Amino acid sequence: MNNSAGPRFDTVDLIRAKRDGANLTDAQIDWLIRSYTAGEIADEQMSALAMAIFFRGMEPRELQRWTAAMIDTGERLDFSGLDRPTADKHSTGGVGDKITLPLAPLVAACGVAVPQLSGRGLGHTGGTLDKLESIPGWQASVSNERMLEILGEVGAVICAAGSGLAPADRKLYALRDVTGTVESIPLIASSIMSKKIAEGTGALVLDVKVGSGAFMKSVEQARELAETMVGLGTDAGVRTTALLTDMEVPLGLTAGNALEVRESVEVLAGGGPADVVELTVALAREMLAGAGRDDVDPAEVLASGRAMDAWRAMIAAQGGDPDAALPVAGHTEVLRAGADGYVQSLDALAVGLAAWRLGAGRARKEDPVQAGAGVEWGVRPGDRVHAGDVIFTLHTDTPDRFEPALADLAEAVTIGPNAPTPRPLIIDRIG
Repeated sequence: MNNSAGPRFDTVDLIRAKRDGANLTDAQIDWLIRSYTAGEIADEQMSALAMAIFFRGMEPRELQRWTAAMIDTGERLDFSGLDRPTADKHSTGGVGDKITLPLAPLVAACGVAVPQLSGRGLGHTGGTLDKLESIPGWQASVSNERMLEILGEVGAVICAAGSGLAPADRKLYALRDVTGTVESIPLIASSIMSKKIAEGTGALVLDVKVGSGAFMKSVEQARELAETMVGLGTDAGVRTTALLTDMEVPLGLTAGNALEVRESVEVLAGGGPADVVELTVALAREMLAGAGRDDVDPAEVLASGRAMDAWRAMIAAQGGDPDAALPVAGHTEVLRAGADGYVQSLDALAVGLAAWRLGAGRARKEDPVQAGAGVEWGVRPGDRVHAGDVIFTLHTDTPDRFEPALADLAEAVTIGPNAPTPRPLIIDRIG
C-alpha cells in the first residue's frame, strides 16, 4: 500500500475536530484509514477518534466515505463470471440463530449463488463457522479461486473472509472491542458493510436482531442501524434490504454448535421449528427478489428436497462428510418447570449465556469451543407446562460448567396462568 499519495494531516487535529463536532473531509478520512492500516497512526490515537465518533456520530456523507476508504484498503471479489446472480445475507447475531445453514443451500437451489462470508462466535452469540466445524472434515478456509469453483458447481459457499478483504476493518474492530466503542452505530455499520460491499455480491439482505439476546435492545436502535446499513449498501450499488427480527426469544429449540447443525438439517428435511422455517423462507424471498428471481417460491423448493441436495453438495465441497455422526457432549443435565401454567417468556440472553458457559462459545477470539455443548429447550412462549416437565437440557463435556449455566437459566422462563399474546417474529422491513 502506497501511503505517500495525497495530502497528509495531523492526527491530533482530526481527533479534536471530531471531538468538537466537526465533519471530517473526504481527504482527511482517506488519509486516516490508509495511515492507520499502514501502522502510521498509533492505536491510542485511533481509539480517541473512535470515542469521538461514538459521542459525535457521523454525517451520511462522512460515513459513506469512511466505508469506501475501508474497502479500498483491500481487495474486491468479482462474481461477474458466474452464470447466475448473487445474493448474500448478514445477521447482526443472536441466540439459536442458525438461519445461514439452511438459507444458503435453499437460495442456491432456487438458482441464485450465495457467497456467504461468515464469522465465529464471541460471547453469548453463536458463530456460523463454529457450528459448521462440528461436521467432521468441514473446512472454513476457502481460497478465492476455490470459492468461485464451488459457487459455479454447487451455488453456495459458507466460509471465513480472507485477510485481503477490508483489512482496515480487522484492525479497527479489534481496537473497538477493547476500548468500549463497539456500540457506535456508524462504526458498526461501516464494519459490516465494508466487508459485504467488498465481497462483491449483487444483492444483500440484512437480518437485524432486536431484543434481550441481540446487540440492539430496542426497535429504535435496530431501525437506525438497519437504515444506516441499507443506505450504505444502496449508495455502493448493492441492492440492499433489511428485516428487523425478534430476539427476545431464542430461535428454534437449540443453542450450540452441533445441536444447531442437527436442527438445520431437520429444517432442510422438511421439519424443524416453525420459527426457523418462517425466517429462513422470509429471508430467502428477500434474497431472491434482490437477485431478480422472485418468480421462484422458496417454500416449494424447501419442500421438494432440492435444498437438502444443495446442502450435502455444499458441505462435501468444503471437505465435510454430510453423512457423518455429529459430536455429542459427554454429560447432560436437565432443568424442570417449577409450576403449572403457560410459558410467558423465554429469555434469549439467559439461554445464550448458559450455552456459552457450557462451552459452546468463547470469551476471547482464540478460545476453543466444544462442538457438542449447548442448550436445548422443549417449550416456547404460549406452551402449556406442568410442574416437573423438562424445560431445558444442558450439554457439555465438562460437568463443572453445569452450576453456573443452571444459575443463568434459573429465571429464564416465566410461567403464568394465561397464554401470552404471540410476538411477531418479523417486526419490520427496511428498504
